[in-house]
Amino acid sequence: MRKLSIAQKAYVGGFLDGDRSIYVRLKPNVTYRFRHQIAPCVVFFQARKERAGLEYLHKLLGVGYIRERNDGIIEFTISDVKSIRFVLTMILPHLYLKKRQASLMLKILDKKERVETAQDFLKLCVLIDAFQHLNYSKRRVQTSASVQTVLEREGFLTP
Repeated sequence: MRKLSIAQKAYVGGFLDGDRSIYVRLKPNVTYRFRHQIAPCVVFFQARKERAGLEYLHKLLGVGYIRERNDGIIEFTISDVKSIRFVLTMILPHLYLKKRQASLMLKILDKKERVETAQDFLKLCVLIDAFQHLNYSKRRVQTSASVQTVLEREGFLTP
């Protein structure tokens, strides 16, 4: 993770506003304490021919990884909590279109660190549900309601 100039922070912020996605998913995973994994992500997208732009961002930030999809799109993905927090905190003042998503993600990351009970986890899931309205998610299957059902069935919560 590198220190960036104000101009570089503004560049990354503008790029995230334009060719980007900030989201967090709830993924069923029985190996996790509350049977779900919380997977935050910041992803930049470009066509294959514009790969150099994402490689520049990757080098500039010093976090994440680049992969090429089968449909010719290149993704620069940041998925570890420490790196997401670093990048979003640094560029938050330079965001316009994605400012609400970035602020919500930072709030979720903070709350995630303080989860102690199933009730705390469920409150975190409710907060994650807010991304559905900010990101126009159509395929979202796991929600706080489905998590609550699992937590009740597993005996973590009483109905």
